[in-house]
Amino acid sequence: MPLPAPHFTPSANIARLRESATIAVSQRARALRAAGRAIIDLGAGEPDFDTPEPIRRAAQRAIDGGATRYTATQGTAELRAAIAAAASARRGEPITAEEVVVSSGSKQSIFNACTCLFGPGDDVLVPTPAWTSYYEIVSLARATPLPVIGDPTRGFRVTPAMLRAHATPRTRGVMLNSPVNPTGTVYSRDELRDLLALAADRGWWVISDEIYLRIAYDGPAASSLDVAPARDRLVVVDGVAKAYAMTGWRIGWTLAPPDLSRAMTAFQSHTTFNAAAPSQAAALAAIAGGPEIEAAVVGMVARFRERRDAACAILATEPRIALVPPEGAFYLFLRAPGAGRVPDAGTAFASRLLERYDVAVVPGAAFETPEWIRVSYAAERSQVEEAMRRIVSAWREADAAG
Repeated sequence: MPLPAPHFTPSANIARLRESATIAVSQRARALRAAGRAIIDLGAGEPDFDTPEPIRRAAQRAIDGGATRYTATQGTAELRAAIAAAASARRGEPITAEEVVVSSGSKQSIFNACTCLFGPGDDVLVPTPAWTSYYEIVSLARATPLPVIGDPTRGFRVTPAMLRAHATPRTRGVMLNSPVNPTGTVYSRDELRDLLALAADRGWWVISDEIYLRIAYDGPAASSLDVAPARDRLVVVDGVAKAYAMTGWRIGWTLAPPDLSRAMTAFQSHTTFNAAAPSQAAALAAIAGGPEIEAAVVGMVARFRERRDAACAILATEPRIALVPPEGAFYLFLRAPGAGRVPDAGTAFASRLLERYDVAVVPGAAFETPEWIRVSYAAERSQVEEAMRRIVSAWREADAAG
């Protein structure tokens, strides 16, 4: 008898895993474009600018100089030293290169930290809405993510009281992110200080994702390094993807206590080993900076601000649209029509926008807030403005239809 056809049964490691909704939206948008549809894709969390030329040149020089081999697992000594020096200057105390682990993007950095810190029986508080991968990465570590829904009238910020109310005897950590993906909210120094003080008092680990730190519109955003009472249970995650338009270069890193950094290095040695050598050279150039690179970053942020202001002005023509005022990153977070009476209103509205209006956005269910949608304005201003006009029209149509 022939053997039965093989059947894949997911392991317990991925039994609860869901596909990244943001990636799924982009893939659907690309498929529709390939079919001839003129899709405006506002789903991706990716700057639409080119990587600054001095950074590209640094990578080219590195390749020509032989940077095509393995590096140390935790990153090149030069890159880790530069990261540590920048962090030391910000913190005002010595931070060594031994506390830095360079990875293939900040997503891997978060995965490394969660896998090494959390496990079965642990709860991790996740201020919500939050980047979709936080929940999945915590689950992949076989811990339990506990969403803590913020106050929508305050940009969905969470407070220490909210974290205390959701904490359990098994709580071992909390994920922080500012500026926030998907809302664009920026926590003030005092707000961040209070959250970190609670975590220190409770003995929780804090993973602070600061990948959008340079993209803030009302003055510099605060880092956990600025206000944390101590660093013995703090993991700061950062990278070059957003501020320097380097998403495809795949370079992120962690700043963490030496024993945790050693554990993450050992873990990474059995997964991706080291980040790409030319990309590390490019990241070193980005961090080293210089007038041309700094001007490029400032210019990108200024253009994001212009797009934000233009988008908000168009959305304001429909006063019933509830919108979180974006203070950083490059996202608009708005409440879908039918919220409160239509199940998963955000997904229904996102589908309407894509299928009828040729605009791709991410449904709020990806961020544990199913009544909302996330709209990226990392696209040409003319496209952003046209998309906003379509969103207003679609919102009115959906609201009238009930």
